[in-house]
Amino acid sequence: MSKFKFSALISFACLMSVVLYSLIGFSQSPQPTIRLTTEPPVNQISPFEAEATSPQSPVKLKLQAVDGAGKPLENAKINLKILTPSKNPWFTTDFPIVEGTKLLEMTANAPKGELQWQQMLPIRGKYHFQVNVTPDVANAFNPIEQTLTLSVPENWVKFRNFGILAVILLVVGFGGGWVIGGQQNIQPGEIAPERVRLLLSGAMIVAIIAMLVINLSPKVAHSHTVQHTLSINDSGVVEQGGLQAQILGDKSASVGQTATLGVKVIDQKTNQPVKDILLNIKTTQLEDGWAAFVYKGIPDATGQFTWQQQFFDGAPHKVEIEVSPLANAISQFSPLRLEREIEVEGIAPPLTTRFIALGYMTLIVIIGLFIGLGLRRNLATQN
Repeated sequence: MSKFKFSALISFACLMSVVLYSLIGFSQSPQPTIRLTTEPPVNQISPFEAEATSPQSPVKLKLQAVDGAGKPLENAKINLKILTPSKNPWFTTDFPIVEGTKLLEMTANAPKGELQWQQMLPIRGKYHFQVNVTPDVANAFNPIEQTLTLSVPENWVKFRNFGILAVILLVVGFGGGWVIGGQQNIQPGEIAPERVRLLLSGAMIVAIIAMLVINLSPKVAHSHTVQHTLSINDSGVVEQGGLQAQILGDKSASVGQTATLGVKVIDQKTNQPVKDILLNIKTTQLEDGWAAFVYKGIPDATGQFTWQQQFFDGAPHKVEIEVSPLANAISQFSPLRLEREIEVEGIAPPLTTRFIALGYMTLIVIIGLFIGLGLRRNLATQN
């Protein structure tokens, strides 16, 4: 075969490969995906602030499953699991026990391919949303499994407070170094000058107070839980207009672990589940009155809706559920309202975490001490 024919065959093969690649590329349509939107926007979201002076509102979150053309996947079922940011013992958050745990899990019917709810985000960091979308009708579309992330920055107030504390500790250390670095007169029988002894005595008192705070904090957290013991409505059942609505699941919870909750509505005449209803669910922290979780949706085929929720604040919460008929429901009735109080056990931060925080503060004082000591000695040598 001549070189010309061989070159022509190679050119033809390359051309056909390009054509086939182009045809395959054009034939592939965009894949279905899941979108996450927030209100307020991501750059305006801040974590929960325990000492906030104004009322705090949960973040409005929305998941939307769309096909390749961007149209919502209708008649879907969405399973959602929210994981909190991972643990970091060296730069811990306000709720160390919550780090690296499950915040929420629920499975909801999504007739329009959407899931909307409100959630209080307790700590800074990157949250992971594990979402699984399946069709209610078999083979309506291929299931989608996707993990989305949401990064929540630290509240600027934390940086301000830390800056103020660091300056105070630095000044204290600087003052101690300035005193120690000065010319001292040791009297007969004294181990150290009087000013140094007073400074060391003050440092010992501060250290003792700090150790007491560290060791007593678990007891304080425990008393915080005990003193707010509330009477819990054990029945959790409301009967009205031939319907029976009942709150299911746990009556107590612990920080760092999820509690399983649910609601079930049945027709007392037929003993069958009622499905054409709307559930309005709200979880409220009782001490300060802020909402931790809000959801509005419909039950599943068994007339139930269940979810797992973590109560990150060690204070009692109240679960409120309003059951009302859908606009196109055959049977109309007055809304049913259910309540249940959840007693939450607060968990004190690990001892290592508290010691690390104490170590940071001690380090700042030592830095100020060396700065003051060095400046005082430089001035003494110059004179």
